[in-house]
Amino acid sequence: MEKNGIYEGIVSALGTDGEGIIKIEGTTAFVPFCLVGENVKFKALKVKDNIAYGKVESIESEAYSRTNPPCSVFYKCGGCDIQHMDYTAQLAFKKEQLFSTLWKIGGNETKVDDVVPCDSQFRYRNKLSLPIGVNANGETVCGFYARHSHRIVEIDDCLIQAEWVKKVISAVLKYAKVRHIRGYNEETRTGELRRIVVREIKNKYIFALVTTKMLDLAPLLEELDKNFENYTFLININKSQNNAIFSKEWHICRGLGFFEAEDNGIKYKAGASTFLQVNDDVRAKLYARVLEEADENAVAIDLYSGGGMLTAMLAKKCKKAYGIEIVEEASRCADELKEANGLTVKMFNVCGKVEDKIDEVISKTDGLKKIIVCDPPRKGMERSVVKAVSLSGADKIVLVSCNPATLARDLGLLTGALEDFSGALYKTCRNEGLYEVKKIIPFDMFPQTKWCETLVCLSHKKPDGHINIKVEFGEEEEQVSLKEVAKRAEERKPKEKVTYKKIQDYIEKTYGFKVHTAYIAEVKRNLGLPMYDAPNAVEELKHPRSHPTPKMVEAIKETLKHFEII
Repeated sequence: MEKNGIYEGIVSALGTDGEGIIKIEGTTAFVPFCLVGENVKFKALKVKDNIAYGKVESIESEAYSRTNPPCSVFYKCGGCDIQHMDYTAQLAFKKEQLFSTLWKIGGNETKVDDVVPCDSQFRYRNKLSLPIGVNANGETVCGFYARHSHRIVEIDDCLIQAEWVKKVISAVLKYAKVRHIRGYNEETRTGELRRIVVREIKNKYIFALVTTKMLDLAPLLEELDKNFENYTFLININKSQNNAIFSKEWHICRGLGFFEAEDNGIKYKAGASTFLQVNDDVRAKLYARVLEEADENAVAIDLYSGGGMLTAMLAKKCKKAYGIEIVEEASRCADELKEANGLTVKMFNVCGKVEDKIDEVISKTDGLKKIIVCDPPRKGMERSVVKAVSLSGADKIVLVSCNPATLARDLGLLTGALEDFSGALYKTCRNEGLYEVKKIIPFDMFPQTKWCETLVCLSHKKPDGHINIKVEFGEEEEQVSLKEVAKRAEERKPKEKVTYKKIQDYIEKTYGFKVHTAYIAEVKRNLGLPMYDAPNAVEELKHPRSHPTPKMVEAIKETLKHFEII
């Protein structure tokens, strides 16, 4: 297969991004917007060894599950992935991808239930987060980033957002034009408007405009007043050169900066950066299923607890509940939620990193029946958190995740299907951990995209019986020598964890140049080493990108030898 060549083939499977996989004469081509069984003509945009990345030229025969995407910019915008599939096919794709990922990465063999559908396949999001930039003509634009880029695709509506998105975009662009304010240019680091974030809570709205400096917002508020009655408005001053959406500098320009609401019998307060699931319908179904696992006689521990909504629900059903959350604003909201719902003696919020606070919280529940609920960010749990959860003695663990790859890793460690040796993960081909998977249920929190939310229920294994062994320690004959025990323990002491960051630092210090984590992952893959300890680097390998130079490859290999990984 050659670059820019036109080829034709049958789609045999779909990749993790929903792209079609076509195999031709020993080369595997990844072609977006294809469906299984379709005969496709495509252009090879990039070819490397036996891997190619292509672009559809024509669909010669269509699959029954193909549908016309209602969005006019679907093939350009990176917001949705699978609008060209009918909804039944979307659910089947997500179930298959979830099972495949859990098996390939984490060695999980438990059956995956059918995906719990969303009642609305469009207009389901309660939160909008739109970058603001400039187009080629220097005009201020709003939109979503194109796939694998930071180039903004201009939009005036988004079909997975609520109807009000059109009014928000119109107001922001009119404000920019009237006030001669420019969108932010990431390359030149110029412009004032970086992003508009809006959250709807029970017909109330929280607006947050991210800018590089303080602005006169009166014209924008005047425009919003035409379409929004009950709203609060904040401005966030973000002068950083990274991709973080918010900085720590907030100014309230209208209202209190937050809203109070009630959901599932829980009164709560939420601000601009408080975490809440973006799909109200599926969130209700998900939380109801979590609560089914909670025992009235147990203590609940809610990790990465956000604004405390689920912690409060658990506190109402269980004896009491602890929540751990790092975001100060969210933790304050959780404290206020506790007071508003009369849960002061049943709900306890701890502000800090989960990895720093989990041992302290677990120690408070020693000897008590407990359930741990964990809904981590996309990167999954820290390795120390997985270990603490595994040794907690909890009767049940409920994991909630939006990222199948990191879920597979964490699940593998909890069940013993994966083992950690000096920071590297290895499949054990056995499940000898303290927990076993009882149920895996995907929820379609994000229709039209490749993502889904997954609920996994685990239970603590119960022994069939016990054997009592009497051991005598000492240095005499027929006694177990403590000196020998200490010697063997020293010999088998785990080596210091070798992270990708440590490998990068060593290469830069020793060889004088930097290497991307994806380059390290590629070399490890070629050497037959596991890569699952860096899921983001592994994800990079799936997309078109540059490859390490021979000089980089040699440096990475020598560094792996230095750390005794090979």
